[in-house]
Amino acid sequence: MLPIQKSLLNNRARFFLWVLVAFLAIGCRSTAWADMPVPESKQTLLHLYLSARQAWEKWSESPDTVHILDVRTPAEYIFVGHAPMAVNIPFTFLKNTVDPVTLRPDMPLNDNFIADVKARYKESDTILVMCRSGGRSAAAVNRLAQAGFQKVYNIIDGFEGDSLRDPASDDNGKRVVNGWKNSGAPWTYKLERELVYFP
Repeated sequence: MLPIQKSLLNNRARFFLWVLVAFLAIGCRSTAWADMPVPESKQTLLHLYLSARQAWEKWSESPDTVHILDVRTPAEYIFVGHAPMAVNIPFTFLKNTVDPVTLRPDMPLNDNFIADVKARYKESDTILVMCRSGGRSAAAVNRLAQAGFQKVYNIIDGFEGDSLRDPASDDNGKRVVNGWKNSGAPWTYKLERELVYFP
């Protein structure tokens, strides 16, 4: 295949992917994410789910009573960016070591997570929880539910979203499918003292 043909094919595939994403985003606005299948790793005890776009809309409708909690590590919050209204209380921390078996970073739990959240929110507050892509936030929601919080939603696609699985695309493996960053919702690198985590 000629390079120009391959480029046209990649552009065509990318176009159809974005049309599909746009269609799903429009469709998701009118229905709750709970109407769609939620991957097991992102399911919670409370069964309350929103897409990043839905979370932005829910917060926008009621910014005084809906809270966005970012449970990523402080480094992710600072260097990858964050929702401008999101409070950072990490669920885990990042150590400077890698597990030799799983080849994943060592990320011990934040022992003060529940106490830190309770210092800021009431158990009856509406809290939308976000991590990178919905897995850590699900675990955080479960811990909060066990601690008595009742209206805690998992933002199922997180801040960065899911990875594209398309070997024909130049974006293969990149987090461009969904997520806060890709939804049109505002995000920033700017830090606000009242939102940043101080242990």
